[in-house]
Amino acid sequence: MPHKIGFVVVSSSGHEDGFSARELMIHAPTVSGWRSPRFCQFPQEIVLQMVERCRIRKLQLLAHQFMISSKIEFYISESLPEYFVPYQAERFRRLGYVSLCDNAKTGCKARELKSVYVDAVGQFLKLIFHQNHVNKYNIYNQVALVAINIIGDPADFNDESNVTPREKLIDHYLGHNAEDPALDGTYTGKPDYISPLDDLAFDMYQDPEVAQIIRKLDERKRDAVQKERYDYAKKLKQAIADLQKVGERLGRYEVEKRCAVEKEDYDLAKEKKQQMEQYRAKVYQQLELHNLMDTELMRRPFDFPLQPLVHPGSPRRQNPEPSLPQQEERLTEKQASEPLLQEQPSSQSLSVPPQHTTVGQGLSAPDRHPNINVAGAYSKTWSYREDALLALHKKLMEMPVGTPKEDLKNMLRASVFLIRRAMKDIVTSVFQASLKLLKMVITQYIPKHKLSKLETSHCVERIVPPLLARTGDSSTRLRIIASNFIQEMALFKEVKSLQIIPTYLVQPLKANSSTHLAMSQMDLLARLLKDLGTEGSGFTTDNVMRFSVSALEHRVYEVRETAVRIILDMYKQHRAFILEYLPPDDNNTRKNILYKTIFEGFAKIDGKPTEAEIRAQKKAATEEAERQKKEEIKVLQGQLAALKEIQAEAQVGEEKESDTVKPKNQDTQGRKAVPPNAPKIPDNYCLDHLCIFCGERNESFTEEGLDLHYWKHCLMLTRCDYCKQVVEIASLTEHLLTECDRKDGFGKCYRCSEAVLKEELPRHIKTKDCNPAKSEKLANRCPLCHENFSPGEEAWKAHLMGPAGCTMNLRKTHVLHKVQALPPGKGSTMTRAGISGLKAGSKIPTPKGGLSKSSSRTYTKR
Repeated sequence: MPHKIGFVVVSSSGHEDGFSARELMIHAPTVSGWRSPRFCQFPQEIVLQMVERCRIRKLQLLAHQFMISSKIEFYISESLPEYFVPYQAERFRRLGYVSLCDNAKTGCKARELKSVYVDAVGQFLKLIFHQNHVNKYNIYNQVALVAINIIGDPADFNDESNVTPREKLIDHYLGHNAEDPALDGTYTGKPDYISPLDDLAFDMYQDPEVAQIIRKLDERKRDAVQKERYDYAKKLKQAIADLQKVGERLGRYEVEKRCAVEKEDYDLAKEKKQQMEQYRAKVYQQLELHNLMDTELMRRPFDFPLQPLVHPGSPRRQNPEPSLPQQEERLTEKQASEPLLQEQPSSQSLSVPPQHTTVGQGLSAPDRHPNINVAGAYSKTWSYREDALLALHKKLMEMPVGTPKEDLKNMLRASVFLIRRAMKDIVTSVFQASLKLLKMVITQYIPKHKLSKLETSHCVERIVPPLLARTGDSSTRLRIIASNFIQEMALFKEVKSLQIIPTYLVQPLKANSSTHLAMSQMDLLARLLKDLGTEGSGFTTDNVMRFSVSALEHRVYEVRETAVRIILDMYKQHRAFILEYLPPDDNNTRKNILYKTIFEGFAKIDGKPTEAEIRAQKKAATEEAERQKKEEIKVLQGQLAALKEIQAEAQVGEEKESDTVKPKNQDTQGRKAVPPNAPKIPDNYCLDHLCIFCGERNESFTEEGLDLHYWKHCLMLTRCDYCKQVVEIASLTEHLLTECDRKDGFGKCYRCSEAVLKEELPRHIKTKDCNPAKSEKLANRCPLCHENFSPGEEAWKAHLMGPAGCTMNLRKTHVLHKVQALPPGKGSTMTRAGISGLKAGSKIPTPKGGLSKSSSRTYTKR
């Protein structure tokens, strides 16, 4: 008849930490099932391999309450190729699909149990999960499956292709019919009957231990029916019904206890545990009173493995388990392959099995030292495994000081063996108990009994590999716990001197190692380097740099990023010595973004600007120059407008003066009489085409032309190198001391009376190399050539504009070339009338409202 078909998970497209697809292999009230990664791509898939080739009759799916796939497709195959990724689609045959409810009616608080009846033969089943239903709880758009149940029977049982023609002929003459209910071994007489004990709901709501007892009693009931012991069968039937209620109640207690543990409410968890034990003991006692509970059924839970996926009548109980593909590195699979410790009914205190005596030498001899209670360490119930480790912790703490050394060593090595096994446990509390025991052994047990460093070394050497393996666990919490403990253990004074852990961390990363394992190893290396350094710690510059440079080629970005960080930290300590392990710093090397980051990091450590910073500085300087130029032009245009206003006011004053005294050569209208042959001169020529600083007239001196002349060509003007304002050369020193944006940075030399930068002023005064200045009444002082010359305004023009004057006026060279290039009488540069237009002692007109002398000499272009 159809029954549960056991299976293993061959592969899955991905999972969230702590919710691997392998969780589907266990049916119990506390299982969490499989969840897809957050924000995954669809479709997602899971491939299952059944323990035997079978004919599937029924599939049951228990969906999550809010991580619900909109559709699930089913595919079946007889076999897989030798390589499993990617799977060949043509090997799978599509069976169909089921649609799941969005669960909106229940408010996403109930889980849907979906049953699908099929008739297909194969050994591999593939499930395809499509896009999730959207709801407010499923914020990461995940899909999940809490449990899956496969019900069927061996394919060979009903497969007529395996029956020989001779057998068919004999059956024909004997009148045998394969569909005859009388030939079926079940008491129901129905070949398609499915026991309720094989239903998914039975295991998902029953305590695993009670569920196994119910199955045992059900076997006895069927045996009693076949032997026509109906009273006994009736008694067993009633016991099964009562036990089902007991199992459901214990299942609820287990769920409540698990919730309390997750919330770290350990008082409540302990209360629930005691409540379960008392209730279980009471029920078992009642079964014994009715002679329904014998020695076989009274075995402790570790003799009832959580494997409800295999039917008692399945050939798997007689045949060895078929070899399955090793697709995922999971500790649970390794644990399942280890032999279970069978407990003797007469005692709970056992020694290590014979196959492990090489690890705990002499442990099986009770006359030499007390036996260790290791039975609980092999239990299928996690709480018993945890209790066993805590009991061992207590026993080792109580070991007297005078115990023989050989017994102490044997106890130590046996403890290490149990710690190694517990480190593979998927339950966090058991794993933490193993770490607690290990810490006590290293920091208290060995020092207390004065065991040699050889024993500590043996302990660490045996423990570090499996502990490092846990840093690659799929559970984030377990990874963090394992990594933190390795860092803590490496700093134990008993372990630090051995220098063992650093040598493990600088081992090259394997190409096929998991992403989590590689990342954890890199992170541990970076953390311990800061704690231990490279002097006498097991870390050396050579082994760290070789490991880090090789890690730059790893496929995982986080690993490469951590390697860069380690190299930069090493450079801070060892500088140039690190460069020996890296390629030369050139353009070809910098094409690799990692090496570019490394070399720019080196420059930053050395206090040099990086290429990016240099580019940014150049860009900022260019933008600042453009901004200043625009501002200078704007200010220049404003000052030019002020000069025009001054000229207009001067013209109005002259007109008023001419109206007061009318010369004889004016007509009756007041206009000056002009000879008939005199050329006409525009009225505004002198005003709009005259430079009031150098006296030059030129037709090109329009508004824009004067702007350009002041900015570049006027010999009496110059640009301040510090604020970029255009000022008169005669007032440059005063500008630097009182008006310039950098005026606070200048001081006045008492010898030469010139402006000197304050940071250079002490040296300037000390050397006494400057030419002493004379008083203003006796001489003018040129700030360009630093020479003294005769006083007066005209002297400034002669000095700055004359060929024998200032040799440092760079604008004068340009003007002299311009004068030499024009033929006599052509064009207009600086005429005598132009020069004499500003007589000696005359001042530049000042805007109405008053500008200071120095301000009137300043002309700014932004």
